[in-house]
Amino acid sequence: MKVSLFITCLAEMFYQNVAKDVVEILERLGCDVDFPKGQICCGQPAYNSGYRKDAQKAAKQMIKSFEHSEFVVTPSGSCAAMFKEYPELFKEEPEWRKRAEAVAGKTYEFTQFIVNVLHVEDVGAVYPASATYHTSCHMIRLLKETEAPFKLLKNVKGLELLPLENSYDCCGFGGTFAVKMAPISEQMVDEKIQHVEDSTATLLIAADNGCLMNIKGRIDRKGKPIEVKHIAQILNTRAEGRN
Repeated sequence: MKVSLFITCLAEMFYQNVAKDVVEILERLGCDVDFPKGQICCGQPAYNSGYRKDAQKAAKQMIKSFEHSEFVVTPSGSCAAMFKEYPELFKEEPEWRKRAEAVAGKTYEFTQFIVNVLHVEDVGAVYPASATYHTSCHMIRLLKETEAPFKLLKNVKGLELLPLENSYDCCGFGGTFAVKMAPISEQMVDEKIQHVEDSTATLLIAADNGCLMNIKGRIDRKGKPIEVKHIAQILNTRAEGRN
C-alpha cells in the first residue's frame, strides 16, 4: 500500500521527530511511504483568516502534489480537516472541485488511517506512564473522529489512560486565534492545563502539533511537571522505557 505523507508546517519546522515516528510506524505496518516534493502549507491559516484567494492558491498546489497518491496521511487532524474543505473552496470551479474531492476523499489523519484503513488497533507500543488525551477541535468537530486515537492508546502496554475533564474543549490555539485573541487564548490554555493537573496524569497526549505547541509552551512558562507528546511518539516506543 502506497502512502504519501503530508508532513505539515509545524512538523517540518519544529517536530521532525514526530514525522520520523509516523514514517517508522507506517513502514512497520507494511506501507510504502513517499514525500511529494511539491507540498506546501495546506492553506488553513489563510482560509481561517478570510484570505480565500490565497487559500485557493495553496490548495491548488497541494491538489497537484497529491492527486496521484493512493492515500494521503498527515500527523495532524487540523491539516487533514483542511483537505476536506478544498471542495468548498472550489464550488464555483467545477474542474478544480472534482480534483479537490478526489484528494479530500483519500486523505486521513494518522490514527484514522491506521485504525480505519489498515484495520490495526495494536501497533505493539510500550510506554509506561499515567497519561491523559486532549482531543483537538478539528479532529472532533470537522473530522468527527472520536475513537481512533483511543483504540490505539488503550493497547499501549504500560500506559494508564486517565479521563480528562472537558477534553473536547479548545486549548486556545486555533492558529491565528492565539495571536489575535491572546488574553482569551491564555485563559483557555490555563483551564486546559488545570484539567490535566486534576486528572493526576504526568503525560498529556494529543494528535495535533499546534495544540501541543500551545499547551507545552504554557506548561513550560508555568513550570508544571507535565510531559507533552504527540501520539505518534507514544505509538513508536517499542521497548520498555521512553523514546
